[in-house]
Amino acid sequence: MTSKQPKYEYVSSAKLPTRWGEFRIHGFVEASGQEHVALSYGEWQPGEVVPIRIHSECLTGDALFSTRCDCGFQLEKALKNIVEHGKGVLLYLRQEGRGIGLLNKIRAYNLQDNGLDTVEANEHLGFDADLRSYDICKLMLETLKVSKVELMTNNPKKLKALSALGIEVVARKPIDHGITEDNKHYLKTKTEKLGHAFDPHLLK
Repeated sequence: MTSKQPKYEYVSSAKLPTRWGEFRIHGFVEASGQEHVALSYGEWQPGEVVPIRIHSECLTGDALFSTRCDCGFQLEKALKNIVEHGKGVLLYLRQEGRGIGLLNKIRAYNLQDNGLDTVEANEHLGFDADLRSYDICKLMLETLKVSKVELMTNNPKKLKALSALGIEVVARKPIDHGITEDNKHYLKTKTEKLGHAFDPHLLK
């Protein structure tokens, strides 16, 4: 009888110098072949509260500098916050477009250009509004010896997801950053339909 392949697996780690400081990058892979990474900075003791950000891949925002979302802005802000704090972890999950993939995200953008909001566009394409999973976060954080976190997010669902995995979330730190005229409607939709906790005064 062959042994069952683990659902997630840690692969390797290496130094990763950045504009903000020297991180370590840690690679993980799912049984499906999907790859994810974690960036860690500084040191901590087991049981210590560690600032973290769970960031889902956004090629258009993270790498192509799009201002129709706030993803790239949040990614940079999270890395800066971690360095300023002296320690922390960024979990970078490869689930583009809230889990629908890059090309479907572009299709959704086209629908948004023609009047639908981000939730309506995903549903028009036959997807749920949000298909992301955070299960791999447990292995990633356990590998880095993190069990208690301060979570940088505007999405309360991430707090519930980590708590369900046995990760203690001691605080939520808002990351209202990168609000532009191009993405205000998108952020209002995330607040009204997906429960994100943005300061309403920032979206006027």
